[in-house]
Amino acid sequence: MSSPTSYLLIALLLLFFVNFHGSKANFLASTNCPIYSCDNELDFHYPFWKIEDSTAHQHCGYPGFGLTCSDSGEPILTLPKDSFIVKDINFTTSTITLVDIDVVNQTCPRARHTMSVGTLPLDYSPLDVNLSFYFNCTSFPDPVVPPITCLGSHGTKKSYVITEGEEPDGFDWSEYCAENVVVTVKKTEEITRSIGELVDAFGVAMNDGFVLNWTMAKECGSCETNGGFCGYKNTAPEILCFCKDGSIGTTSNGLCNKDSRFNWKLKVVVGLCSVIGTVAVMCFIFFIWRRRNRNRYGPSSYASRSIYSKSYSRSDTEKGSAYLGVHVFTYKELEQATNYFDSSREIGDGGFGTVYYGKVRDGRSVAVKRLYETNCKRVEQFMNEIEILARLRHQNLVLLYGCTSRHSRELLLVYEYVPNGTLADHLHGGKAKPSALPWHTRINIAVETASALSYLHASEIIHRDVKTTNILLDNNFCVKVADFGLSRLFPTDVTHISTAPQGTPGYVDPDYNQCYQLTAKSDVYSFGVVLVELISSLPAVDITRHRQEINLSNMAINKIQKHALHELVDPSLGYESDFKVRKMINAVAELAFRCLQNETDMRPSMVDVENELKRIQSDDFSKEKAEEIDISADDVVLLKSGPLPPSPDSVTINWVSKSSTPNDSTG
Repeated sequence: MSSPTSYLLIALLLLFFVNFHGSKANFLASTNCPIYSCDNELDFHYPFWKIEDSTAHQHCGYPGFGLTCSDSGEPILTLPKDSFIVKDINFTTSTITLVDIDVVNQTCPRARHTMSVGTLPLDYSPLDVNLSFYFNCTSFPDPVVPPITCLGSHGTKKSYVITEGEEPDGFDWSEYCAENVVVTVKKTEEITRSIGELVDAFGVAMNDGFVLNWTMAKECGSCETNGGFCGYKNTAPEILCFCKDGSIGTTSNGLCNKDSRFNWKLKVVVGLCSVIGTVAVMCFIFFIWRRRNRNRYGPSSYASRSIYSKSYSRSDTEKGSAYLGVHVFTYKELEQATNYFDSSREIGDGGFGTVYYGKVRDGRSVAVKRLYETNCKRVEQFMNEIEILARLRHQNLVLLYGCTSRHSRELLLVYEYVPNGTLADHLHGGKAKPSALPWHTRINIAVETASALSYLHASEIIHRDVKTTNILLDNNFCVKVADFGLSRLFPTDVTHISTAPQGTPGYVDPDYNQCYQLTAKSDVYSFGVVLVELISSLPAVDITRHRQEINLSNMAINKIQKHALHELVDPSLGYESDFKVRKMINAVAELAFRCLQNETDMRPSMVDVENELKRIQSDDFSKEKAEEIDISADDVVLLKSGPLPPSPDSVTINWVSKSSTPNDSTG
């Protein structure tokens, strides 16, 4: 195309952009959620809103996220049992810091209520710890806990505080105390150092507050998915959606969708009319240009560029902004954080990329996943993981701090750094040591992992790659489930998704492998393998084992059917010597047996698995109360009625050779 024609085309494009986009931007500025503040200079915005704001009873934000302003000018959030001063809101990490309004400036506050978030989309943060207060107690059993002297005493009755979970085994507070109240505070060295020091530290901790994560409100999902901002009428139980096209959708008209009517302002109409002629000329010139240059690019090249552009159809920039509420890092910042991706900082290497340890400018330690290649498939996985993690908040799910933009040289994901490696490392990897992972720690890991998976399933998400290398552990052996690159959003109106099997050898649901039908029960099967690993400390696949035992699931089923579970259990767990441990392992093995059923319908749901594990964990299994647990004959018959999962060399060894998911310590 000639140079004058090029200049004309550029000028027309600029004219169109200025007239059309400028008019629409001004219009959207008048309808987007505003920024609020009280008098303490803490600005807040969507999904929070100001209750005093009068906009014809149309509040832009989540129901229950309305804030009031105190007389001293501080934002106040009211939860089901109490009101809390908002000390900070971090829109990058989706966290809010709260302080109970009743304890502010009190050196010896008296906890009044056990905190509850009710049905609000809020969850406790890993930064928090629970304190249990026991009031008006006649005594307190070992360990010796000093009373809270500043609260005084009622005759011989005193009050105590202890970190939740450190109470003596079998402690029933109702036998000794009149009241138990649980409060949440941020973890500090003073709080976690020792029981004795907690008496002097709890007042400061309660005044420092605690942190909650917020998640996408269920009723706002459709609105936000379509680019709108959720709100509601406080005069009627109806959800509103401030749509990106300027209209206000409601539950009755489908919120924001393709049928919602455009509510353009007069200036937008005028702006559109002023460019109609320009558009016509531009289209004509573009048509001529296309005809002259149609042979310049081959069909495959043009199609490839179109697909790549479509993968990045959402707007994100490399200016430290946000994408889907997730912070966008510059490539240069992450390059410096990892010392230019120094090989000595590699902490994991998985099927999708290498993971590096780094430290970003604000001092946080992070794990940076560097995808192997930038193609359409990788872009899809990259966007999939961001979209899923951005809207999930659970204390046992790894937290996504941010990502790079589409303009970056490479696709990078930034996670919280989980310092203690993976569960696989501790069971049969480089960190494995005899007795280093006792049974009570393993059952807690099982419970926390099941809790995370139950949360995912309740959010209509299938993890799709549950395995011990995707279960990260912090220094307290608390679980962080990671790696959502294979996750699939699961439609509520179908029973399964037909898709080619993906996952890791040894963990793949045999029904999914044979019928290409992915369901939430596929995660249940994979979790059953994890339970067997926790019992045995053996890897899910080991080609050095006997042909029928290469897959750990096959080995476990055979041992259970032959009543030879003791041959499977890790000897360091004390199965033969500790009665309680034997009872619990038997019960967990029975649960794993049910999870590993070939037929999908025979497996329990993840919620049922979580509840059963919690029951096993809490049961005292005393000799006086319990009889020996064993796998029932009926259950064995259930499994024998169908074929065992396939394990011929032609299948298993090929899987092993193609495995692309070794240890990955981020997610």
